[in-house]
Amino acid sequence: MTEHEDGPLLRPYTLTRGRTRPSGPDFDLMTIIRTAPAAYSGISGLAPEHWRILQLCRIPLSVADLASELGLSLNVVRILLGDLRDQGLITARPQATVAQLPEERILREVIQGLQAL
Repeated sequence: MTEHEDGPLLRPYTLTRGRTRPSGPDFDLMTIIRTAPAAYSGISGLAPEHWRILQLCRIPLSVADLASELGLSLNVVRILLGDLRDQGLITARPQATVAQLPEERILREVIQGLQAL
C-alpha cells in the first residue's frame, strides 16, 4: 500500500486514538447534541474535530446529521462525542418519540378551545 492509500484508514484510527467504542452509553443516530454552556469557558487541549463538533452543535444537531456534516463515520463521531460528554462540553437528549407526543384527542381539544376563542 502507498502512503496515499493508508490515509482514510489511518485518520479515523488516529482521531479516536485506537478506540472502537465511546465511553459511557452509546449515542443513537437520532440523539440530539448541543454544545453545553461549559464549552464557552476557555477549554483548551481539544483536537480540531472536537472544536468543530462544538461549533456545529451551537444549534441542536442529531448524531447522524453531525456525522454527515463532519464527513466522518458514525462510530468515529460517537467516540468523539463521548470525549466531549465526559468533559461536560455537550448535552445529549433523545429525539422525541411518538410515545412522548400528546394524544390526538388532546390536540383536538386544544384546537377546539382555540377556535372557541
